[in-house]
Amino acid sequence: MLHGKRKASFPLSSQINDLQWVSLIWAPHAGRVDDFVKSREWTFYDSITLDSRGKTVKMEQTTYYGTGKRKTSIARVWLKDGDGKIHINRKEADGYLGRETLKMIIMQPFEVTGTVGQFDVRVTVKGGGVSGQAGAIKHGISRALLNVSGEYRKPLKKAGYLTRDAREVERKKYGQRGARARFQFSKR
Repeated sequence: MLHGKRKASFPLSSQINDLQWVSLIWAPHAGRVDDFVKSREWTFYDSITLDSRGKTVKMEQTTYYGTGKRKTSIARVWLKDGDGKIHINRKEADGYLGRETLKMIIMQPFEVTGTVGQFDVRVTVKGGGVSGQAGAIKHGISRALLNVSGEYRKPLKKAGYLTRDAREVERKKYGQRGARARFQFSKR
């Protein structure tokens, strides 16, 4: 959907290859693209192929999905064939993750499987801080790589990237300053 209730200006069928719509996927009954697009709101999508008559055929690229978790962060990761671009919450990975060590963390699954630069990565991550988010992204990328090929399971499992790190913050206890720390004791 477009933001709000606005309608978009509609292209001619000769310009259809420049724009791609998700609406075309679920309407194989549409005869002419111009008529179909004018009758519905539409959104942009990755890639859709059209035959000579303007009917939808199929999506060109396959997308692989994986969910990763770490501490309180949850990352949804989509991989598709590409040249290694990584976007986290619609920002470049370099801009989103400040430290170089965090960038190294999210690249580890690709280095173990030997697929550096073969996939474009799109990530939506929320919760926690940047360190937990980087761990969640690494976990999500590892799970998405399993959907690409089952051959990657052995190296990813050996490196420990498929196991969800269960360490969480321990709760604060009543009568204490923190989870383990006590209030300062005064003898007098």
